[in-house]
Amino acid sequence: MFRNVSPLRDRMSRVVLPLLLAVAFVLYTGFVDGNPGVAADHWWDRPGHLVVNAFPGLLTAGLLLVLTRRAWLSFGLAFLAQGVVLAVSAIKMKNLGSPLLPADFRMVGQLKNGGLHLLGGYLPANPLPYLAIIAAIALVVMAARVEPPLFARRTHGRRLVSGIALFALIATLFAGVPAWSTMYDKNRLGMQPWSAAANAGDNGVVTTIMQFRLQNAGKKARPDPTSAAQFLASTDGALREHMAAAAANPRQTPDIVVVQSESFFDPSVIRGMEHDDLAPNLHRLAEHASVGRLHVPTFGGGTIRTEFEVLTGLSLRYFPSMQFPYLQMSSGVMPGMVRTLRSHGYETIAVHGNDPGFWNRTSAFRSLGFDRFVSQADFPRDAPRSGEYMADSAMTDEIMRQLKNDGPPRFVFAISMEAHGPYDKSANIDTAERDAIAVPDGLSDAAKMQLRNYIYHMRRADAELGRLAEQLKQRERPTLLLFYGDHLPALVEAYDKLGFTDGGNMLTQTVPYILIDAHGDGPAPQRDDVAAWMLPGRLLERAGIHDDPYFALTQVMGPHLAALTHAPDAPSPPEDDIARHTDGPMGNIALLRMKRKLDPLVAQYLAPPAAPATARPAGIFADEPAVGAGQ
Repeated sequence: MFRNVSPLRDRMSRVVLPLLLAVAFVLYTGFVDGNPGVAADHWWDRPGHLVVNAFPGLLTAGLLLVLTRRAWLSFGLAFLAQGVVLAVSAIKMKNLGSPLLPADFRMVGQLKNGGLHLLGGYLPANPLPYLAIIAAIALVVMAARVEPPLFARRTHGRRLVSGIALFALIATLFAGVPAWSTMYDKNRLGMQPWSAAANAGDNGVVTTIMQFRLQNAGKKARPDPTSAAQFLASTDGALREHMAAAAANPRQTPDIVVVQSESFFDPSVIRGMEHDDLAPNLHRLAEHASVGRLHVPTFGGGTIRTEFEVLTGLSLRYFPSMQFPYLQMSSGVMPGMVRTLRSHGYETIAVHGNDPGFWNRTSAFRSLGFDRFVSQADFPRDAPRSGEYMADSAMTDEIMRQLKNDGPPRFVFAISMEAHGPYDKSANIDTAERDAIAVPDGLSDAAKMQLRNYIYHMRRADAELGRLAEQLKQRERPTLLLFYGDHLPALVEAYDKLGFTDGGNMLTQTVPYILIDAHGDGPAPQRDDVAAWMLPGRLLERAGIHDDPYFALTQVMGPHLAALTHAPDAPSPPEDDIARHTDGPMGNIALLRMKRKLDPLVAQYLAPPAAPATARPAGIFADEPAVGAGQ
């Protein structure tokens, strides 16, 4: 009888230990996650929510157990990996107001392209988290060395079958196979697709990652040409009238400069700073320029979201799965403003004082139609730095070097870096000038430092706007200058504690834009609010280019839809009747445009193409044909 007890106890121990570690893993996930909906101290209220939030980690621990045969080692590695994911999500939440989402994992591939330096700036300076990670790794190593196997190496195929099954479950889960939607069902667990932050607060970070991964599983957007044709027919009169009015602008072909100013906004919209004129050049130039508020599709980061909308005229509202467009664009031809300008004889140049591979810009700019990309290595070696990045003054100098008084007209799209966060660093700045900047009371010392650092760099961006506008005014050639901010800076504590003068929140705030006609020989200035995807149509018409019906349509329909552009986690504003009847059809048309299937539907509006005035010189992308906007 006693001989039968020991094997039974042995088998029980093999089951009990993994089960106890699994329970500990579920509670650990809730504790480290920190969101109230999955808090470990309330496990009895919503046990199902805690389990599904920990489930991917449990599967990983199970697969490691099959491979290593050691329970403490397997769960220790899973604990460590889960902790890293949740810590990264907490850092993102602190700086950007949003948890980790599926698209964020695409950033891993960008670490080698300057991303490690940029994202590393957001890591905590306190050594304690790193010591904790080292201690956890040491414990895992110890477990690997001293822990005996839980079961035999040879199990007559059971380990092989279990390992394959677990691997298949993990692979299909992370691949977003629709069948997993049953476990992460939005009706059973609840889901707030309009707010990832609110969803994480209720369901936890891991569940939020999986729900957002699975929300469009198995769905593929398909454009409807018939519906698009019906919508175009309903807008025919307004579209033709708008294009005829735009054609009445017989101006001389100008050079075009677009400056996307990193995190630029006017801090006077913050309560307590209403009377501070921190952007004097913007305000001075606005008296004789087209100006307004710009609705952008991101907050605190994700520059390429705004950049994509400006260069293509496509609203990311209609492509919800495209969080980082340059990382998700298929290679080939992307229609947009750059190709329209190329079809009118422009040489197209991108300027950016950073690694060209970051955000996949080298490939993306080729698809968008740029002839040349002037990046960090092409700037002078002694180009000044301000803060962690290249100074805006160096960008202004490079813009002027790219403009010539002979040859074809030029389009220069410049992306600044100086005012990029994080804002707790003080390298390459005048600290005395920074410390003299007045900021409202009621903030922590760290938040005051961040706000001062931001304003220090933002004022230099404003100064460079004034300098660039003055230099363009002195040129022989007529020149248009479009300057705008890509998003608000991530100053979360300042926004939370001070608030905004309009009573809104940080995710719904706009940034300024200004369109300057350096010689003043174009149409009268306009003053209105627009969305980022409306800017290319506005700019092209100011340049006398009015033969792209899609861009004309963005001007006709855009005013009804502009306010619907906002950061992904922002609450959607109410839609009036016009917006409700326009939003869906414009999404269908945007999808056709992206897939380059819109041309046959708008051919009736096309004017005869203008012959390019001169041949464009060769550049790094010169091997690509100069196809027009409709290609």
